[in-house]
Amino acid sequence: MAEQVKERTAGFPEGLSREDLLDILRRMFEIRFFEEKVYDLLGQNIIKGASHLYAGEEAVAVGAIAALRDDDLITSTHRGHGHCHARGDSLAEGPEAKQDHLNKMMAELFGKATGYCKGRGGSMHIADVEKGNLGATGIVGGNIPVATGAALSMKMQKLDRCVVCFFGDGASNTGNFHESLNLASAWKLPVVYVVENNLYGMSVPFEKVSNLPDISARAQAYGMPGVTVDGMDPMAVYEAVRAALDRARRGEGPTLIECKTYRWYGHSRSDPRKYRTKEEEQAWRERDPLKTFAQNLIEAGLLSPEERDAIERRAGEAVEKAAQFAMDSPYPDPAELEQDVYAPSKTTLQEIEAEKRLRERVRAAQIQPDPSMPNKRYWQAISEALREEMERDPAVFVMGEDVGLYGGAYGATRGLWEAFPDRVLDTPISEALIGGAAVGAAMTGLRPVAEIMYVDFTPLAMDQIANQGAKNRYMFGGKTCVPMVIRTEGGAGRSIAAHHSQSLEALWVHFPGIYVVMPATPYDAKGLLKAAIRDDNPVMFIEHKMLYGIEGPVPEEDYIIPLGLADIKREGRDVTIVSYSRMVLRALEAAGKLAEEGIEVEVVDLRSLKPLDLETVVQSVRKTGRVVGVTEAYRTGSFISELFTQINESAFDWLDAPMVRVAAADVPVPMAETLEDAAIPSVTAIIAGVRKVLYGA
Repeated sequence: MAEQVKERTAGFPEGLSREDLLDILRRMFEIRFFEEKVYDLLGQNIIKGASHLYAGEEAVAVGAIAALRDDDLITSTHRGHGHCHARGDSLAEGPEAKQDHLNKMMAELFGKATGYCKGRGGSMHIADVEKGNLGATGIVGGNIPVATGAALSMKMQKLDRCVVCFFGDGASNTGNFHESLNLASAWKLPVVYVVENNLYGMSVPFEKVSNLPDISARAQAYGMPGVTVDGMDPMAVYEAVRAALDRARRGEGPTLIECKTYRWYGHSRSDPRKYRTKEEEQAWRERDPLKTFAQNLIEAGLLSPEERDAIERRAGEAVEKAAQFAMDSPYPDPAELEQDVYAPSKTTLQEIEAEKRLRERVRAAQIQPDPSMPNKRYWQAISEALREEMERDPAVFVMGEDVGLYGGAYGATRGLWEAFPDRVLDTPISEALIGGAAVGAAMTGLRPVAEIMYVDFTPLAMDQIANQGAKNRYMFGGKTCVPMVIRTEGGAGRSIAAHHSQSLEALWVHFPGIYVVMPATPYDAKGLLKAAIRDDNPVMFIEHKMLYGIEGPVPEEDYIIPLGLADIKREGRDVTIVSYSRMVLRALEAAGKLAEEGIEVEVVDLRSLKPLDLETVVQSVRKTGRVVGVTEAYRTGSFISELFTQINESAFDWLDAPMVRVAAADVPVPMAETLEDAAIPSVTAIIAGVRKVLYGA
């Protein structure tokens, strides 16, 4: 059962010195004045965009963060200025460092280059990663899986560090909340979930969306403690969080702490607060934590009224200095617009040349068997890549649905659980959690390879992978690194219909900050997966369900295929077919049949759609003058359409005929075998496409 609100009347927690208590008061004043200043500047349109102010809730952030150790972590929410300031100030040593921290916070809200995130994140996405603040999110509840993944990382690395995750009452109604609490409890992760219940999600009262008066009561469903505290009392929050952290450090798992609090302003500045009465607002203002906590200190003989006034005055001055610093700071240089979208590539020219030589050996082995290059199935190549990378780097681990004893839906993780029982983790069926946990783990020192069983299910994790993962580095000013791989499979061929047979790579190519890889052969699958795991960026690694059983030469030695290198699978002079994944094999079959007629087709396998090796494609176009693009994705909005645009921009003068698309029909993939076959490109359809580009027929 959730515990009742803890009221405090006198006394202060053991372990907090007078200096600590005065620091708590100072931070609350600074947060209050910071928010009031931001409110004023928003009204003058000096600060632009959306800002969700924290005034009134100061006791939660300051009280909770006072309980943290210096190396603990936090994640925050769109109303996160208070969390950012409390954490950053607690780690800044000396007045100058504390002022510098406040300056960077204010500059970020101004969108200035001197801000914590170089002006790219702003109010809703402020982060101070170097001080353990893994960032705020503008998506309600979006940070909860990330915090859970960070806690998993701490546990796997055997670090005595905890994560405190702040979010609002609205987030407690999202799937992210429930998925995360379930896993954190089951795996006893060192995370404390702090829900700031300010009674309204945006304008809807919490009581209208929940039958339970206390959010903390939900904790019992997940077998963890749930406690409700007075969120207007920093000491009550401090004690609850300290107890929860102690519990987490003992290996006993997470705690859900509900802090009943109140925001002074509306959801955002434009909110007129018509859903609240003046009487309600006044009743909460009478419990203002700045006034009550200061009075408690005075009554305890720890603070004089004059000292209180001095703390308030200096807090106001510090905020004014921060505002002036922000006003005087430069805006980001537009020339830097595209910096920090991706972590720098570690690929060397030597690796590129080595892969080209190895590729030729593989091609030769397809004609004449090579003892040093045995044939292996596609799934075996995937499994070998995972095993070798886990042996090479202890930071690599595998997680996902049925990846352990079962070996994965298509057997690609077979045998790994036996070899690495602590690093192959069977998760709940919780795609959003899987994606977000991978982000949190990757941000904190690990290299997760997370499997989502079908690409059709990846939209369930789109917020976590795209918004929290792919945008992470850029949004937080290039100060983060998210080295994670999302393994999934797609495509038709097994008569399992529209929810398990799609090709959704175009969705993932669309997001900046994430790579997309789609290998067609066992050799490519192994080398590209190893490269993806070593890369410092998020990678969507899409396998095809109909390829797992195909065989091909796979070198015994350690090798990688650098991302962004296309492969000419067959040379020709008349037409270029550009494709990827299973359609490469069908393109090769079509090319073989056309060769009998004297038509020489060059087949270019993109291998990775992003980064894209446009140079190899353009060189082929210059040679043949004609292009056919083949994809199993829906015709409308397919990646091939994007590729054609890039070819048109880069090689239009070399085209001798309009480019031709051969793509899947714009229908949900049907179950009936006859319809499924008709829906996706066949060898016959590819041949027809080649004839069209050659003869216009």
